Amino acid sequence: MTGSSAPALSSAITAVGLSKSYGDKVVLDGIDLHIPEGTVFALLGPNGAGKTTTVQILSTLVRADAGEARIAGHDLVHDADAVRAAIGVTGQFSAVDNLLTAEENLMLMADLHHLNRREGRRRTAELLRRFDLTEVSAKPVVTFSGGMRRKLDLAMTLVGNPRVIFLDEPTTGLDPRSRRTMWEIIRELVAHDGVTIFLTTQYLDEADQLADRIAVLDHGTLVAEGTAEELKRRIPGGHLRVRFADPDRLDAATALFGAVTRDTESLTLQIPSDGSIPTLRAVLDVLDSASIAAESLTMHTPDLDDVFLTLTGRPRSGDAATSPKENAR
Repeated sequence: MTGSSAPALSSAITAVGLSKSYGDKVVLDGIDLHIPEGTVFALLGPNGAGKTTTVQILSTLVRADAGEARIAGHDLVHDADAVRAAIGVTGQFSAVDNLLTAEENLMLMADLHHLNRREGRRRTAELLRRFDLTEVSAKPVVTFSGGMRRKLDLAMTLVGNPRVIFLDEPTTGLDPRSRRTMWEIIRELVAHDGVTIFLTTQYLDEADQLADRIAVLDHGTLVAEGTAEELKRRIPGGHLRVRFADPDRLDAATALFGAVTRDTESLTLQIPSDGSIPTLRAVLDVLDSASIAAESLTMHTPDLDDVFLTLTGRPRSGDAATSPKENAR
């Protein structure tokens, strides 16, 4: 290969063989991770898959039974204090003090990070402004909406300027507008601050919107990893839905294609497709060559819901058989 290539991104998180059991229950079964700096990594999986345990281990809250990991270049076990200094954690439930104001909550975090009073006030004012909380800074948090509380919770995480942030179900319980506000904040942290985000979520559209890479965890094992598009391409079921104006055209089109699903009531054919432009063009060329006009054409490609339901919820060896959809509920 000739010419220069862009340098590889440094790793914010690496893990090899992380395992954790509680008694006879295996929660994590030897997972490996490689997450570059300045990216969003999403970990998906049904309840009980091991997502929160993974976050707890990587954030030094729980010790793994086996395996090793490095966060921001620091060994998880032998340099735990340096790991804690480099990370921030925002859990599923807001950690703010309801009896304090937004400003007091942030100043408390500044004290915990041993910032002097002047720097603490500067940092507090900056974060209040950044999260659009300046006007309510003197109000007790108990009066805040869910979206405002989550913004303050994330702002408190940023007081220590972490390089890696663990967001465990960060938008649970938020309304659609508040969720999208949080998405914009997360994107800005990565784009402008170079922060690495480790996101766990059960909102599949959230992972689709935010994540550079996605891993799917089931029964403590990583069953798939890749970009959202790479994961979707692994799942069968993509098709073109072509509608015709009358039964004659439907009959003529049916004769042209082999493995198709025909719906005489809606006058449509469902033609298997990988979602690519060449496949779409080939179908249109066949219809055009036969002078068969289609009324409409829509393309369906598998989404992350399909990925989730296909890859998760299968019983462990020895468990009673249960369908993926039943376990994913």
